[in-house]
Amino acid sequence: MPFSPTEQFMWSNDPGERVTHPDDRAINERYVRGEGRIVIETNREKLPGFVNQLKDTDYMDLRPFYQRRPRWDSRTQSLLIESFIMNIPVPPVFLYERDYNSYEVMDGQQRITAIRDFYANGFKLRGLETWPELNGRTYSTLPEKIRAGIDRRSITSVVLLKESTESEEEASLLRETVFDRLNTGGIKLERQEIRNALYRGRFNDMLHEISRTDDFREVWGLPRWVENEIETNQALVDEQFFAKMLDTEIVLRFFALRHVEHYRRGMQGFLDLYMRRATKFDKTDIDQLKDLYKNTLNLAKEVYNGLIFRPYSPDSASWDAKPHRAFHDAVMIGFSERLSDAEAIKQRAAQIVDETKILFQSNPRGTFTGQGNTKQDIKSRINLFRQMLSNIVP
Repeated sequence: MPFSPTEQFMWSNDPGERVTHPDDRAINERYVRGEGRIVIETNREKLPGFVNQLKDTDYMDLRPFYQRRPRWDSRTQSLLIESFIMNIPVPPVFLYERDYNSYEVMDGQQRITAIRDFYANGFKLRGLETWPELNGRTYSTLPEKIRAGIDRRSITSVVLLKESTESEEEASLLRETVFDRLNTGGIKLERQEIRNALYRGRFNDMLHEISRTDDFREVWGLPRWVENEIETNQALVDEQFFAKMLDTEIVLRFFALRHVEHYRRGMQGFLDLYMRRATKFDKTDIDQLKDLYKNTLNLAKEVYNGLIFRPYSPDSASWDAKPHRAFHDAVMIGFSERLSDAEAIKQRAAQIVDETKILFQSNPRGTFTGQGNTKQDIKSRINLFRQMLSNIVP
């Protein structure tokens, strides 16, 4: 199994799942100690002062704590400004205090960005419903009284203070819990969006880099990556596969499920666990893992061509129109272990495709499409593909 240097030891001294049944006294003592409780403070600040503080790059990380791909358009931003004009209560933003008086945005990045951009004359108001006569205006061109009224408004922030935890690991787990449960915008975040927020670093950057490659985009039916694609390609932003970050999650699944022996907490919980531990990977790990994925994907493409990761349906005697995540897992893990035999595998590509049909014909429906996601289900489909390869290329 081709593990990177750090991966070889990432499960060392792993306690696995701990199941305890403490009595009421132990539970009460844990609560009194403050475990599992956050320390917060609530602040209110006038919009001009808040915007002025944002100019200090150390004050708040406006690189979003989660990069939710669909961004507010100018109409949605305008409606927020209209709410301030009308003095309609705006939900608070939630911040994490990464250092004293230095914050990361946990929830509310779109609101903060809209306020900042409006004060910088970054967009013209449009689509206003109560104040349509202000459409087309920027902050600096608003009537004096309207501008003064906005300047009187405040933004409320709820801050998760550093005192909430005693270690960085505790902080990561607590932020994950809080971030997962915040839903002030009415749209529940997808799990990969949360991971993207909580576990930023080399490994997370690599997931995005791989998902932008031409080979990956071609396989999953996405357009070639270009700079500023979120701003310039609305069709891409509207594509749910892309919007929910399922592209980067697919790459993550490959790396995580290579460690299926340690699988627990269900698929999403296991991906969380691997992602958390992958924050410790160094440049050597990242370079090795990136090459592993790219070389494996290249081999899979050469073998299957346009059929890559597409399940075969015995009922219709045809291949599915789209690739499937669970089948991707089995194919990629199987091929990743046989890269040293790449040339022999390519020479037997036609036979591998034929035997893949037989895999689908001779196993229960759903075996390779993820209808079962227990540890045994996942191990079974990976092992079936491994064995098929071994029979063809011993």
